[in-house]
Amino acid sequence: MIIQQLSLFLENRPGQLCEATELLAQNHVDMQALNIAETADYGVLRLIVDTPQRAAALLREHGFLVRETPVVQALVPDRPGGLNEVLRVIAGADIDIEYMYSVLGQKNGLAYMIFRVADAGKLDEVLKAAV
Repeated sequence: MIIQQLSLFLENRPGQLCEATELLAQNHVDMQALNIAETADYGVLRLIVDTPQRAAALLREHGFLVRETPVVQALVPDRPGGLNEVLRVIAGADIDIEYMYSVLGQKNGLAYMIFRVADAGKLDEVLKAAV
């Protein structure tokens, strides 16, 4: 399923991450997945939330630089080799993964992964056909 990811650019200073998550918490935005990457000068917080448009607007209103990106949320069997099964399908379709990370928690014995690829629509179709 194609969903929207928020990418926040954070200063490398104590408390910047807490400011972003506190703003979301105070406004009842549920974080469902997150990933943090950093460089020497800044960090990138990638988020999946329950209300991405509302969260993006809220963060921008408070001075955060936010980018919205389509990503694919995929079901992964929560067992040994489950992720490899999904990756084999993706590789078989000759799709290059730019990055990926997991969703917090699981449901019904299934884990969820977030995939960023050049063509989210193609990956979504490939994964639907493989089910």
